[in-house]
Amino acid sequence: MKDLTPVLILDGGLGTTLEDKYHVDFSSDKTPLWSSHLLVSDQATLLACQSEFANAGADVILTATYQVSIEGFAATKTPEWPRGISIANIGQFLEDAVLIASQAAPPESQIALSLGPYGATMIPSTEYSGVYDDEGVRNLSSWHYQRLMLFAKVPKLLSRINLVALETIPRIDEIIVVRKMISEQRSRFSGSSGDKIIGKLPQNCLPMWISCVYPGEDERLPDGGSVEDAVAAMLSSEVSAYVPWGIGINCTKVGKLASLVKRYEKAVQGLIDTNILVDWPSLVLYPDGTNGEVYNTTTKTWELPEGRKAPEVPWEIQLAEVVNATMSRGEWRSILVGGCCKSTPSDIKRLRELFPVAQDGLSDADTQDERIHDGLGSGSG
Repeated sequence: MKDLTPVLILDGGLGTTLEDKYHVDFSSDKTPLWSSHLLVSDQATLLACQSEFANAGADVILTATYQVSIEGFAATKTPEWPRGISIANIGQFLEDAVLIASQAAPPESQIALSLGPYGATMIPSTEYSGVYDDEGVRNLSSWHYQRLMLFAKVPKLLSRINLVALETIPRIDEIIVVRKMISEQRSRFSGSSGDKIIGKLPQNCLPMWISCVYPGEDERLPDGGSVEDAVAAMLSSEVSAYVPWGIGINCTKVGKLASLVKRYEKAVQGLIDTNILVDWPSLVLYPDGTNGEVYNTTTKTWELPEGRKAPEVPWEIQLAEVVNATMSRGEWRSILVGGCCKSTPSDIKRLRELFPVAQDGLSDADTQDERIHDGLGSGSG
């Protein structure tokens, strides 16, 4: 009998929870760092919010660094920093980001360094469109390298995180850039070796995951790249001899996951069958926690598209069904599952209840189907 795939729980939508529950106002002009702004303005609130996700049962906590950039800090003006924050002063806030995540997480949890795409730092943000300015495209590699060096220059910071999360990547060329960058800087990451949560890394496997966003109805990246091209860019030995611990999907509607995951499975198996990839990676899934709403980049609000009804099945049940289905078909090393925008600590708590922790610290799959069936009968309330 095949061993059950370990299921781990990721946290949820930090920025939207800060907005919705903690009443934090974000805007491109006043808070260009978005959720990372709280590293400058209100660390106590940031700690409280991240602690909620940890208390909800998350095994992995992401740092509040998704929108970190040199430009974002320079544009952040507060009473204490009226002229913005220079490169020389950024390190202290990155140190605090890892410290706060560590304080929020229980000892058995792990910390993932959140790094968004170049488009997430543009004004307006373009990670959902994949449309980058000409300078950004030309300097994509150097931009990502310079941002990583902000963290690398803080003594022992990178050795204190367990995983690097390269998230919401909308373009094939950017997948290749970030993968090569982490491969070239692999000696800087030593915190994950032998960790209970992610296990001992196989040879030539890097402690990172790369996740992509699929906002359209055509199951393509925002730049038009196919699922198969994205998986190849994330895993092919032709890009780098070093492969990530995991690949995934985030900031995408939960209803689209079932089809996308099947295509991920087929693409991975194809790479293995052609000897381009040696073994299966882990799978990381953290869709938007919305009830059908879509983010309007013009109005900066979440809106239910005209003529579309909210799904009747609860978000966590939909997500758990996808996880269990891929467990029954695939060969993933493990599955890390959580939420992205609009997913709350309550959502993560209900998801955790569907994948309870066994004595070995991993999810006990014996009662998952029963719990999901019970959830389907409880309605969406």
